[in-house]
Amino acid sequence: MDNPEKMSFNAYEKMAEYYFKVVDTKPFNAYYERPGTLSLLPDVTGARVLDAGCAAGWYTRWLLDHGAEHVTALDFSPRMIAYAAKRVEMYKNVKFHQADLNAPLSFLETASFDLILSSLTLHYLKEWGPTFREFHRLLKTSGVLVFSVHHPFMDFTLFKREDYFAVERLKDSWTTTLGEVEVEFYRRPLKAVISSVLENGFILDKLDEPMPTEKFRKTNPEGFERVSKRPQFLFIRAVRRGVASCI
Repeated sequence: MDNPEKMSFNAYEKMAEYYFKVVDTKPFNAYYERPGTLSLLPDVTGARVLDAGCAAGWYTRWLLDHGAEHVTALDFSPRMIAYAAKRVEMYKNVKFHQADLNAPLSFLETASFDLILSSLTLHYLKEWGPTFREFHRLLKTSGVLVFSVHHPFMDFTLFKREDYFAVERLKDSWTTTLGEVEVEFYRRPLKAVISSVLENGFILDKLDEPMPTEKFRKTNPEGFERVSKRPQFLFIRAVRRGVASCI
């Protein structure tokens, strides 16, 4: 059986330039995911931030532009990291690592971050427990975790699954300027998403299913109508407790 992580790696290596040049202007990203995630972020002035799944560096640049003291950016795709580094080449207070969020991030110091941001990344991981425990280790007490993922309702209905409560691997084909690119990821029920937060040392601070912006309506009326009635992404902000319940 094909390895979904390997397939995702190959897909994102292939799409790195596409992400750098195109994705930031697509309505689903620019006028839906970005505003939803940004609305949950605390003031990043003077903060030390981990961008977990930085892709081509849009959030890395935003964090630096808005006063973050230092940003550590991770991605498993070397080409994505290269484009992210190009985007922020004017900054010195940023460091990049090629890393797999399935594995321990042992090269990063405990309690070294005020904020962890993970945009549309975690659904590529089958097991969330180890990753959330690493996030807990890396955050300072009362540090903030903000992440966006595929909405459980969207994956369940769009892919016509039979068992909502299953954690299962899905395959999709994306139309890009490079042609069709196949990607794989995992879907899970809302209960599994929330349990990953609560059982690994975090307090759920906010869960959001925001409406797309008016700019989305103007650039893609059909997509706006669909997303206004069927949420595409789920947005969560959580706060690190002093001690993880799993420890």
